[in-house]
Order: sequence, then structure tokens, then C-alpha cells
Amino acid sequence: MLHFEPVLPQHAAKLRKYYQNGTYRLCEYSVGVKIMWRDQLHPTFAETAGCLVMRNCIDGRYQFDYPVPGTEGDVEAALTAIENWCTETGNRLVLSVVPEEKAVFLIQRYPRFRYANERTWKDYLYRAEDLKRFAGRHYSGQRNHINKFRKEYPQAQYVTLCSEDKPLIERFWTDYEAEFRKDSAGAKRELILAKELFALLDSGCFCAGGLTVDGRLVALSLGEICGKTLVLHIEKALYSYTGVYPAMVQSFVTETMERYPEIQWVNREDDAGDKGLRTSKLQYLPAELGSKPCFVVESELDRLQQQPSIKTERLTLDGLREWDKQAYNALCLDDERNRWWGYDYRRDLQGELTEDYFLKVVREDFAAHRAVNFAVRLHGTCIGEAVLYAPDWRGGAELGCRIAPQYAGNGYGTEAFAAVAEWALYRLGLFRVVAKCYKENDASYKMLSSCMRRSGEDDTFYYFEKRV
Repeated sequence: MLHFEPVLPQHAAKLRKYYQNGTYRLCEYSVGVKIMWRDQLHPTFAETAGCLVMRNCIDGRYQFDYPVPGTEGDVEAALTAIENWCTETGNRLVLSVVPEEKAVFLIQRYPRFRYANERTWKDYLYRAEDLKRFAGRHYSGQRNHINKFRKEYPQAQYVTLCSEDKPLIERFWTDYEAEFRKDSAGAKRELILAKELFALLDSGCFCAGGLTVDGRLVALSLGEICGKTLVLHIEKALYSYTGVYPAMVQSFVTETMERYPEIQWVNREDDAGDKGLRTSKLQYLPAELGSKPCFVVESELDRLQQQPSIKTERLTLDGLREWDKQAYNALCLDDERNRWWGYDYRRDLQGELTEDYFLKVVREDFAAHRAVNFAVRLHGTCIGEAVLYAPDWRGGAELGCRIAPQYAGNGYGTEAFAAVAEWALYRLGLFRVVAKCYKENDASYKMLSSCMRRSGEDDTFYYFEKRV
């Protein structure tokens, strides 16, 4: 299973090896966003199948970025690892800030999902040549501002900034705060984060520059090259210098393109719903608004609003009731049966084992759409259970069945298992049902072989599946 580490500034170089050749063009696929906004995104990361897997936690809900491949990364394998993690931990599968060009692949991959693509979080994408030249009548406003700045401050110079320029940068922050017009807590917090990111200039992840007038910084920018996109993380200037913002944008893009001629796009990030930022970013005439679709993936178990009931020739399969407590507890506490079941309740038990513990788990799993447990009834008596669980988000789920020892050997398990598999495929709408048994468990092997097709094996299990 995936193992995640919190994103910290010291991880910048490790993340950078994935982002530096990225093709997604969105600002979230950059070192700067993950580090600068880590208090809001709570990002953690793992590496698998040659890919970077980034997991964020927003409003208490885990959300995954689309996997970022390294040189020989397998994105589909990384997606499978994410799906398995969500299944094994009982978390909803959510893929957010999905690059627009990858959305069709996910639509084909997942049979059921909810989709959102909010305007607030769309990135402003500009052609680099447009910001370098500001050519054409539609950019006359920017050119006028730049000309006014150059006329009023002919001594202005562009300088490349590095960690050795810390005194110059520190003085700028002092000057900037003296002119700072926004009093909101969010704006003040953003300024603190900008300072922290500039402190990482020696990491080699970023490029930075500024405009000086008489040796004093009046504007600065910090960006990150991700493939053919320059992601602008920070753009700050002294308001008292009229025209300095468009002059800084043009100078920074021009100088950066000279150093990195592969740049074709400039991403000035989203506006977070701020009216002033939106107005400003639109004035620079973006070529595109970078969409960030969010896929909240569902399983077929989400369709179930109430416990289903199934009847066979001899059995009834329905929900576990209060009066089943004694029989069900005996089934769950049977260590011999648990050995072949492949799960020991002690693994997840927290605190004291209460009389209603097992029934409570069944109800919680059903409410969370993690599993549906069927009581296997013979003449109304609970003699076992069949459980459909571990949905794989792609139309599959696993099925298990166990029968109390005093009722074993009569074919009840086979009858119940086959009935639930048929219901899952033809009523619930699954594409496939899978199962497994220990290699030493001859009875289970015989039962599964009569209902399903063997699909593989490893050192421990035989695997089976049934498809439609």
C-alpha cells in the first residue's frame, strides 16, 4: 500500500524531478504551490510505478492530484495504487485538479462519478510571446503603462535575483509592507508565504528577478519552469511606481525566455475568487483558462439505499438483525473460521469488544458504502454471511462467504455465494466479481471453482473472477 510523507521544504528537490518536465500546465503541479500553500492543502506524497502521487487533505477530505510520471513512469499503475489505497483505507476516491486533457481517460476508466469544474480555481494561461511583446491594439493599455514607467524611471534595470541578494529582497519587503493596502488575514498570510518561498531560492527549483530604480527593488517575481510552462508563483511591486506591474511581467518573462527558450506558456495561477485579482488577470488577456476538473468517483454500492434481499431454492439472504446477534457473534469469534476468512477482527478492534460490536461494524460499512453484508438464512435462522466489499471503483468488487461449522457440508455456501454474485452482476450492475481462497482451503476452492473462473494465483491464494 502507498505510504505518504508530509511535504516539507527539504523535499523540494525530490518533487522537482517530477515537476520539472511536466506537461499539465496547471499551477498545482509545481513545487512552489505545494510548499507555499501546504498549510491549506496539507499535501503528502508517495512514489510508486515511477510516478509522484500527491495526496492533499482539504476540509477533512483526501483528494489526489493526477499522478505525475518520471522518465519511465506508469500513470495507469499509479492510478491503480491510488484506487487500492482508497479501497483498503475506506476513503472515497477523489481526483482533483485533473489536467483537462486527462479527463476523457478518467471518464472511460470510471463507470460512476460526480464531476465539478469550478471557475474560481481555473488558472490563467498566457502565451509567453504575448507577455513578452504585448503586441497589437488589444494590449495598448499595457504598453502605455510600460512606456509611462520607462519614461518616468529611465534608470530602471532588470536584475536576476538569487539567494545572495537577500539584503536587497529584505528591503523590498519592508518597502512593500509600508505600501500594503490589503488588510485581510488571507492577504497578510499570503505575504508571509511569499517571503518563505523566496527564502528557498538556493534550492535550485525557482527562478526570480526584479526591477530596480537607483539600486532599490521596486518589483520582483518568482517562477518555476515546468516543462514548457513558466508558473508565476509570486508577483509583487510597489504601488507608488505607476506602470511597474506590467513592466515587471514583461521583463521577467522576456529574461526567463532567453534563459529557457522552450517556454511557450505562462501560468499566473488562479484568482481564488478575488474580484481585484480576476480583473487584473483578465486585463492581460489570457489565451486559456486552465480547467481543473474534480472527479468524485463512486462505486455501485453507492446505489444501495436499503439492504437488498435475495431468495434461492433453500435460502434467504437479507440484512442482519438484532436477533441475529448471538449467531453472528459466534461466527465472527470463530478463530478457525477467521483463519480461512483471511481477517481477524482484533486487527481493527479499538477498546473493549462489546456485544453489539460486529453488528455495528456491518451497519457502519453499509452506511459508508464500503460493503453490504447478507445474512444467510435457513428457515429464518442465520447460518452464515456473504459479504460484497472492497469496490475497486472500476466496476468490480470482492465477494466472500462463510457458513457456521454446524451447517457446513450441505452446499449452503455455494448456493449463497452464487446467488449474491448473480445479484451483484445483473441487479447491482457490477462488471466483475472477484474472490480468493487460501491454497490449503480445499472446501473454498471447490466452492469457488463451481461458481467462477480461476484467474491466477500467488504463494498464498488462488484467485477467481466472474464477469459480464
